[in-house]
Amino acid sequence: MMKYVKLLSVLSLFVFLNAACYYDVEEELYPVNTCDTTSVTYAVTVQNIIQENCYVCHSAASQQGGVILEGYTALKGYVDSGQLLGAIKQNSGFSPMPQGQPKLDDCTILKVETWITGGALDN
Repeated sequence: MMKYVKLLSVLSLFVFLNAACYYDVEEELYPVNTCDTTSVTYAVTVQNIIQENCYVCHSAASQQGGVILEGYTALKGYVDSGQLLGAIKQNSGFSPMPQGQPKLDDCTILKVETWITGGALDN
């Protein structure tokens, strides 16, 4: 019986000491935000995102699905209807874009969303 008590004591001590040595890595708990959304504009930021990710299918030349995102005026219609953000966020009820490609990264989506919440200006 004493043998089991000693064994249980040693195991308990091992578990306690092992748990006491645990520490959190600050970078994992509080990751550094590297997504700069302070100066998002149509001309510098959003237009480049749309050109790089959407023009292959949705330029004036290709017009796949009847959707043209080339130029501010064409894009603004999809912004105002909520279709642009719904599609790139891949929300339910929207066709996920870019089609057949991985979802845009969170920072890219945040930049587009920041531009939209700022009034989607032609700047």
